[in-house]
Amino acid sequence: MKITEKKTGYFKSFDGTKIYYEVRGEGPPLVFCYGIGCLINHWQHQIKYFSQNYKTIVFDYRGHHKSEVPKNIKNISIKSLAKDLKGLLDHLEISKAGFLGHSFGAQVLLCSYEMFPEYFHNLTFINGFGSNPIRGMFKTDLVSQFFEVFKSGYDLAPGVCTKLWKLATKNPIAIRLSALAGGFNLNLTHLKDVEIYARGISSIDLTTFLTLFEDMIQYDARPLYPNISIPTLIIGGKNDSVTPMKYQEEMHKQIKNSELLMVPYGSHCTQLDLPDFVSLRIEKFLKNASFEKDSYIKKEAPLKPLPSDLSSEKMANS
Repeated sequence: MKITEKKTGYFKSFDGTKIYYEVRGEGPPLVFCYGIGCLINHWQHQIKYFSQNYKTIVFDYRGHHKSEVPKNIKNISIKSLAKDLKGLLDHLEISKAGFLGHSFGAQVLLCSYEMFPEYFHNLTFINGFGSNPIRGMFKTDLVSQFFEVFKSGYDLAPGVCTKLWKLATKNPIAIRLSALAGGFNLNLTHLKDVEIYARGISSIDLTTFLTLFEDMIQYDARPLYPNISIPTLIIGGKNDSVTPMKYQEEMHKQIKNSELLMVPYGSHCTQLDLPDFVSLRIEKFLKNASFEKDSYIKKEAPLKPLPSDLSSEKMANS
């Protein structure tokens, strides 16, 4: 299967922050949202598969990779990411789409759905959660304590913490530790994808990451679950130690007529562990949801050219 041609562009969001995006294929629009600190690479298999028959759209969150860091720290929040998503849809002149969110991407989509439900035809959550995911992560409360200690250390010595943050990509042991922290199943996921993840997360501005991480902890979308009335597919991994099955099961119980798939041997990145299995299940869901071709595209929007300072190496890492 050949990957379709990639079109890239930028648009200015509500506060002037430039947001980077990629579009492939033609057909009903599917928008992909990755996890906090992650990369477009997390969706590589699904983009390759679905761009054959759908218009796939993915973007970098503000402060992530090719998108700008907002000038005002108050605009680093889940709500701001939701506004960016709406801005992207308006920029591409898309009136309704299907949305897929992995991990933290589920929170982004839940917030977006609450703010502008008219844009949503269907939802797919993969290893998603709606409330604080670090309470009990890895079956312990140490993650929560570590975050508080690290954040306090960053407030006191940001330079030292930033240096340690970036050094993580150069140490093979640290890369494997980041694989565990990121919830990868190293028996199923290629180490190359883990290395890309490690490099990507270390390149993110720490102020951006810590501010958004804190908002992720505080955000609670569970009251919204009973109000979701569109087709919803919920996918979890039976071996996910980052966001265990209880999060997906809670979603399924409270979201009316939702579908639940628990993937055997699936880690926190089931879409990378078993990409064909996951993609086929999503495709079945989309067909059952009557997501008809070209129903929700107003017209082809102009794509802005990439600035000359973006090298091919940087593009490859996306």
